[in-house]
Amino acid sequence: MGDLEIRRATAADVPVIVGMLADDPLGAQRESLDDMTPYLAALERLDADPNQHVVVAVRGDRVVGTLQLTVVPGLSRKGATRSIIEGVRIHADERGSGLGTQLIEWAVEESRRQECQLVQLTSDSSRTDAHRFYERLGFTASHVGFKLPL
Repeated sequence: MGDLEIRRATAADVPVIVGMLADDPLGAQRESLDDMTPYLAALERLDADPNQHVVVAVRGDRVVGTLQLTVVPGLSRKGATRSIIEGVRIHADERGSGLGTQLIEWAVEESRRQECQLVQLTSDSSRTDAHRFYERLGFTASHVGFKLPL
């Protein structure tokens, strides 16, 4: 990975992570840079759960990417453990650099290390470029996802 470090996110990283989450048409509607309090509380809850891995990609001293990896034990598939990749974001000036591939490869390898038998993710139906990206990495669009806002 050369000069790239992937490490656990810290509270100091939260403003940059939120900035990346908000830096697209969907995120701009969902995220707010005005108040970090709910994000910091969420990171605290995530840090307390050993099955949650919020990481950042750092180049030099700059956070340039992030994702969340969740490890989920289960009964289906003969008691298989799976992982879920969420919140993948790459800083705007790093897009197209291969960083996204490196982050996903890290998540897949970490999933193997955690003895997961399956890695899954969802992507908003409007993100066609992301769909092509995930397919290039070997993911298959095998399911239809549903959400219920509460």
